[in-house]
Amino acid sequence: MTDRRPFLRSIFDAAVAAAHPDVVLAPRLRPAPKGRVIVLAAGKGAGAMAAAAERHYLDALGLDPARLVGIATTRHGHGVPTRRIKVVEAGHPVPDEAGLRAADDTLRLAAEATPDDLLLVLLTGGGSANWIAPVEGVSFAQKQQVNRALLRSGAPIGEMNTVRKHLSRIKGGRLARAGQHAAEIVTLAISDVPHDDPSAIASGPTVPDPTTLADARALVAKYNLSVDDAVRRALDDAGNESCKPEDPAFAHATFELLAKPKASIDAAVKVAQDAGYATIALGADLEGEAREVAAEHARLALKARSEGSRVAILSGGELTVTVRGNGHGGPNQEYALALADLLKDTPNVSALAADTDGADGGAGSATDPAGAMIDQATFAKMKTMGLDPRAYLDNNDATGFFAQTGDLLLTGPTLTNVNDVRVILVD
Repeated sequence: MTDRRPFLRSIFDAAVAAAHPDVVLAPRLRPAPKGRVIVLAAGKGAGAMAAAAERHYLDALGLDPARLVGIATTRHGHGVPTRRIKVVEAGHPVPDEAGLRAADDTLRLAAEATPDDLLLVLLTGGGSANWIAPVEGVSFAQKQQVNRALLRSGAPIGEMNTVRKHLSRIKGGRLARAGQHAAEIVTLAISDVPHDDPSAIASGPTVPDPTTLADARALVAKYNLSVDDAVRRALDDAGNESCKPEDPAFAHATFELLAKPKASIDAAVKVAQDAGYATIALGADLEGEAREVAAEHARLALKARSEGSRVAILSGGELTVTVRGNGHGGPNQEYALALADLLKDTPNVSALAADTDGADGGAGSATDPAGAMIDQATFAKMKTMGLDPRAYLDNNDATGFFAQTGDLLLTGPTLTNVNDVRVILVD
């Protein structure tokens, strides 16, 4: 069988390139204001976005460097060199002290904005964990505990952010409230959420929030989250309600999407089509348990194989894993592992599942795998090494499985994030 791994990687790379800050940001930046440009960035691509903003204002427009200030908070290992905008590397998916300090500095800088200043907020996925500013009465440790409980619950990202927003001084429109004296608040975002909801990207720090404290309390109950009494009191406190559309904070605020998961999936589809594959594009907004979605996609692949079709099955979105074991992995690796189990007796099938930010689950290290690839070589190693994929699934240990087969996809930080790319090739 022809080695399809280089081609699978080219599909993934095309999806990432379509959403890179170097490509999408500069054309959407505003002219220089009378006063300062204050850049506040968060997420896995925050460093790259800050550097692109610097090139635009300092190099292309010749702005006096003294008029450009800011802070970009990104995941550990995702920083890039900058000249004027401070880059802070912080925890993700579980927040850390660096993110706590950076969020406080971000709020202070926003509050300094004057009617002559442009407040430029640049967001990519991961901003929810990078900007950590607990409400009064909730400690940093208690907020970390909530994040861990949410990550293990299997809750979709939108529901996770509903809880986060009501325990934060920066999310749910509160950053706009802090910077409301600026001439204009312009938010430019790369979407990492299904359906591109502005209030869900980085938990919507500069847009009205449609969710309520009651919604957050209901989710704590729905997932039976273990939280401290201080967290429950905070979710009962009307003063912690997020900002609604009538809030004056939004009088001079605008929000624009620079890149969407759909554009990246469309780029991936084009690569497959140009190579002669018929394509089944399942959309950019898939959600659900990784192993259950894998079962649906395996059925499509087996059907195509039985019909003798040459097909590429592509999808995006953000899958979840309800953690029951004590292994390591992420939703893309778990998806790939479930596929390996379901397709192990099927010839001429290969697949890739990876997160476009370069890290799938993991402990927040820049060296975490982006996902995994499988093909006939994987199936052969499973047999010769006596590996039982179901046992690894039961322990949520996809990383452990693919480390043995040599199938982990290691890309390093890509400096953007538009969710997942999954491709199954049936030759």
